[in-house]
Amino acid sequence: MNEDTFNISIRKFLKMVGVSSQREIEHSVAAALQAGRLSGNESLPARMTLEIDGVQLRVAFDGTIELE
Repeated sequence: MNEDTFNISIRKFLKMVGVSSQREIEHSVAAALQAGRLSGNESLPARMTLEIDGVQLRVAFDGTIELE
């Protein structure tokens, strides 16, 4: 295994996940605010699940998205 290739690949994947996830969250919150489903001062529980089939990895990360 090439450690450099491996580490670069992980970083690229995590960057893509981070950027894409932030965009999706922002879009969903904006739509919910526009539709009146959120008032803008909520704390939203969030969960992210990472799965890698080749190594049987499945791990969940829990957190909170604060709107105010």
